[in-house]
Amino acid sequence: MNPNMLRQFWSLIEQISPEIPLSLDDNTLTQWLLRQMRSQRFLSQEEARQLDHYIHDRLPLIREW
Repeated sequence: MNPNMLRQFWSLIEQISPEIPLSLDDNTLTQWLLRQMRSQRFLSQEEARQLDHYIHDRLPLIREW
């Protein structure tokens, strides 16, 4: 995943942190965050796959944000 996409993702998390539905299960929350990111930028299929894995691996951090 490129650094620009990482910066944009964490910027998005900062912006929407009060709106993140933390009660969702991990898979649903991952998909919700992917949709939020897709609303801000086009993601190729490969980028979406990479971001999906990245989000899933960092859900504990995102939930504590």
